[in-house]
Amino acid sequence: MLVALLRDALTSALTRLTASNAPSPRLNAELLLMFTLSCDRAYLYAHPERTLTEDEESRYREAVSERARGVPTQYITGHQEFWGMDFIVTPAVLIPRPETEHLIETVLRLEAVIRRDEPVRLVDVGTGSGCIALVLAKELPRAEIHATDVSAAALEIAQANAARHQLDHRVTFHETDLLCGLEPYSFDFVVSNPPYVGESEEDQVQLEVRKFEPRQAVFAGASGLEVIAQLIPQAHEALKPGGWLVMEVSGTIAEGVKRLLADWSDVQVTHDLQGIPRVISGGKA
Repeated sequence: MLVALLRDALTSALTRLTASNAPSPRLNAELLLMFTLSCDRAYLYAHPERTLTEDEESRYREAVSERARGVPTQYITGHQEFWGMDFIVTPAVLIPRPETEHLIETVLRLEAVIRRDEPVRLVDVGTGSGCIALVLAKELPRAEIHATDVSAAALEIAQANAARHQLDHRVTFHETDLLCGLEPYSFDFVVSNPPYVGESEEDQVQLEVRKFEPRQAVFAGASGLEVIAQLIPQAHEALKPGGWLVMEVSGTIAEGVKRLLADWSDVQVTHDLQGIPRVISGGKA
């Protein structure tokens, strides 16, 4: 892809990504060129005759090659937007996805219903990039927020994101498996986007997810219910009466999760825009 003009670089990248069956090849070619040049999309189309420097050409070629072999664009650029906020992402953390915004919406809706005189206390279990905890810190400025992850590498990313958004004073991070070893807090919310894909479903998961995203953040065990089955009793112990457990799930395991929550009150299922069960919440009586 030894080219000099911006439009030629973009055309060549589009051809390369199309040939490698990369999804949304034009969007990816544009995003990677925007990343390389530190510009927006309008700039690309306003300056098609712009000459790339040798360094820009080399870096763009390398980025396109990485995407062609399946590396997610977010890991190449190091960024992903979620709830209108920009988050650092690396292969140590799951890439935030639009579907997870339904989790945020559910928590905010329930928080408005149970609003107490004192600030709510909330813990995000398996925080990864920190996107859930930090969005909730922004949306609930009086809340006391904790976040846990078993991965020290993931917590480093979450803490970096907290600092970037000047929310590091709002979230207390804990390196632990689920809620294990956490000091006895009495929470209003336990929130989690846990691993929920069963190993039997592995062939149905996108290749780039299987190959590049952290396996322990995606796969939960044979059925996909294993981590959630551990979390539910821990959450029950950690919650105040009237508190809520809110979890992201998949359509495959939704009925199984509802069975695990049989003793909880007011179990609710929120569907995503495709009508797939995406969030399950249950109250502690």
